[in-house]
Amino acid sequence: MEISADRDGNTFYLNMGPQHPSTHGVLRVILKMNGEYIQEAECVLGYIHRMHEKIGESMFFSQFYAYMSRMDYLSAMAYNHGYTGLIEKMAGIEPPLRAEYIRVITVELNRISSHLVWLGAYLLDLGAFTPIMYAFDDREMILDLLESITGSRLTYSYFRFGGVCKDIDEDFIRGTRAFIKKMRSRLKMYDTLVTKNVIFIGRVKDIGIISQDMARRYGATGPVLRGSGIEYDIRKNEPYSVYPEFDFDIPTGSTGDARDRYLVRVAEIEQSLRIIEQALDRLPDGPYRTEIPPFIELEPGDCYFPVESARGEFGIYLVSNGEKRPYRMKLRTPSFSNLSLFNELTKGYMIADAVSILGSLDLVIPEIDR
Repeated sequence: MEISADRDGNTFYLNMGPQHPSTHGVLRVILKMNGEYIQEAECVLGYIHRMHEKIGESMFFSQFYAYMSRMDYLSAMAYNHGYTGLIEKMAGIEPPLRAEYIRVITVELNRISSHLVWLGAYLLDLGAFTPIMYAFDDREMILDLLESITGSRLTYSYFRFGGVCKDIDEDFIRGTRAFIKKMRSRLKMYDTLVTKNVIFIGRVKDIGIISQDMARRYGATGPVLRGSGIEYDIRKNEPYSVYPEFDFDIPTGSTGDARDRYLVRVAEIEQSLRIIEQALDRLPDGPYRTEIPPFIELEPGDCYFPVESARGEFGIYLVSNGEKRPYRMKLRTPSFSNLSLFNELTKGYMIADAVSILGSLDLVIPEIDR
């Protein structure tokens, strides 16, 4: 951190980042401080910008698969789902039912994996080392499962227009059921180790309260929005794929503080387990992919397709002029909107609270600097 003082000596500026552990990436926050208290918090973006939208406009539709997972590398499956779902909607492609079930299973496994990374890293930001060891141990089971069908452990490029690139087998199904059983026992352990820990409660309770009005004004989505008591989840409110066939709840908070955002994400792990279990029980037979031409041409027009990623609403707006490439592609990523409320949210808090608030937003910087 770098510090510089105003000429009057009453306030000073603190550079938090762009290479600070608690920002989890190259995010720079310029804090205007009055002693220990924050007056302004300016977020400076662009350190890792890679022009994904422009790259997408220069490629054939099928060439852009791999780029989706390079934005939110912790929730890559949801980004796979958003892109393939958009093109299928515009091209009139109907994926097989088995493929849709496999998509939901893998997306929800990836959602749990993302929440476990957040859980461990957040507690590490707050000074607790033990939880990240358990969280990453649980996550390893998911990575092993997804690697067996995708060949990757992080930046997945598994979905294809019309289905998925590989079917799941009995080994994957057995391994997933074993993970569900283990994860449910671990949730009880996390409840004792973290949720009821008095030191943790002191760092998150009544810290960073996001009112429903603030959440709406800044376009917050995902657990950040639901932590403020707004029951909005695209899987329920704007259903896609086969999510309407599954029974699951939308966890919400009541206060809107950092603790509520933590509780929502932990509760979402159990809801994802419920979805996966139902999908495995009802997994239909049949093909896992519909054969389509290698180069897709879309009719002129435009379309927006949103999905629920681990951090909230990820949506793609695409304009087609009838060629084999998009005329315009606009990506709506949740971390960008969720971060935008940070300045207003942190005013009057101490710098130690800023670390807790920033971590509670669960940001992935490459999806902001896309």
